[in-house]
Amino acid sequence: MMLNLEDLEQLVAFHRLGRLSKVAEEYHISQPSITRTMKRVEESFGVPLFLRTANQIELNETGKKAVEYAADLLKSAKNVIMQVQAFHQRLCTITVESCAPAPLWTVLPALSKKYPDKALSSFLCETEKIISDIQQGKCTFGILPYRVELSGIACEELMREHLFICVPEGHALAGYESVTCEMINGFNCLLASEIGFWSELCQRLMPSSRFLVQTDEFAFRELVKESSLPCFTTDLADEGEDILGRRIVIPVTDPEVNVTYYIIHT
Repeated sequence: MMLNLEDLEQLVAFHRLGRLSKVAEEYHISQPSITRTMKRVEESFGVPLFLRTANQIELNETGKKAVEYAADLLKSAKNVIMQVQAFHQRLCTITVESCAPAPLWTVLPALSKKYPDKALSSFLCETEKIISDIQQGKCTFGILPYRVELSGIACEELMREHLFICVPEGHALAGYESVTCEMINGFNCLLASEIGFWSELCQRLMPSSRFLVQTDEFAFRELVKESSLPCFTTDLADEGEDILGRRIVIPVTDPEVNVTYYIIHT
């Protein structure tokens, strides 16, 4: 007789709860049904698993060992199901992991047009995770801010993005045609959340600046319009005239903030 996973779940539950009545209550079935399940499990193993008295049943030493193996088997079965579901999901879904949001604005519409029968899923991730997930087959495309050379991984130049600082008229930086991160360092700035590697990059290149990170898009836009604090934009962003219209937009010239993106895939 083949082992039944549902029966094994109830065997493990009996070990955990200690009484058939409690197992019956947890699984919303009758106690006689649980009794038959325990008998069926015992027959499947072909050896005695229980010590029985007139009013009580408990696991013997073999039964306790059977519970250990059953728990391992149930865990493996669950893992198999998850892997099969993940494989099917990968067949039906194109997953894109990006180090920054801007490349997704171009890549996702292009993929949607090319693969109209597939769902698209996108995430902002750290670069190490993107590379690891591509190598492990967990995502279809990855977008990095630098080129990589890895066995079995194609890497192609995708697009470029350039950083600008936006300051109100009268700000100390307003008279410059271009600035560096060193010049910005020390000024407190507004920063949007969910901007990928840009957040870490700004904090690393401008360690003396304090960044007021805004998680709410409406609040961020209102602060940009009303606050005197500098903020940032790029040549790929689209804040609109109503947001930056009264600000002076100045290019930042550091090589690190003028980024070339690369798309990787297997």
